[in-house]
Amino acid sequence: MPTITVIQVDGSKKDIEAEEGWSLMEILRDVPFEDIEGACGGSMACATCHMYVHPDWADKVAAQDGEKTDEEEDMLDLAFDLNDYSRLGCQIRMSKELDGLVVALPGAKVDW
Repeated sequence: MPTITVIQVDGSKKDIEAEEGWSLMEILRDVPFEDIEGACGGSMACATCHMYVHPDWADKVAAQDGEKTDEEEDMLDLAFDLNDYSRLGCQIRMSKELDGLVVALPGAKVDW
């Protein structure tokens, strides 16, 4: 089973197993991580699954799930602490190609 490394707000890292085919929002919400709410259930009608994708993984995520759409950009405009690597977790599907993916929760102090 693929794994994801999640950098939490306090800087600690947590490795979690990730079900293939599930969105990152579903995976992190069910762990649970308090910072990933997924209030709209993945319909891209909120920004409560906002997270940062590590720069080393940004191209791989985009190759698999596509670049950010205008709709995703509009929803991200509602989120706090945006950066160039901000994505909505509901728009990224876990696959074996993303095994080892590194993401950070909003508010985490990262140098990317």
